[in-house]
Amino acid sequence: MKTRNATRIATAMAAVLVAGATWAATAAPAKDEAVTAKEAETMVKKGVAFIKANGKDKGYAAINDRDNKDFHDRDLYLAVHKLDGTCVAHGTNEKMVGKNFIEMKDIDGKEYIKERVTLAQSKPSFYTDYKFPNPVTKKIEAKTAYCERVDDTIVCGGVYKK
Repeated sequence: MKTRNATRIATAMAAVLVAGATWAATAAPAKDEAVTAKEAETMVKKGVAFIKANGKDKGYAAINDRDNKDFHDRDLYLAVHKLDGTCVAHGTNEKMVGKNFIEMKDIDGKEYIKERVTLAQSKPSFYTDYKFPNPVTKKIEAKTAYCERVDDTIVCGGVYKK
């Protein structure tokens, strides 16, 4: 009887371990797996909800914190700009915070922050394309950002096009 119970327990434990390993393998994307537009949209929505629930100061601090996995995943991170173009949070470059980028241009001359401000004045959410340095590859790459307006700011998260 004890042997049968021990066998059942061992079998149950093995099943739990296999299920856990399977879940872990499917729950977190591989480091080299490309970020999807859906993941960017989800992260932006999470950031917007966090800012609304906890206030701007805590929200921006969480976005700026590179160790905060809620707002940093592979080459995906959030950036927040005021409607005048001033950066108030940036997930990979804290030196950008406090600076105005309304006339900043990408390598092709596109004023992408100005475009975001213009779009945010008429749409609560939108996508925009531009080129930006990838923090992982260190190369300038084409990027699509999903953005949502929150009061007088725009919260964006972008996907590098591979």
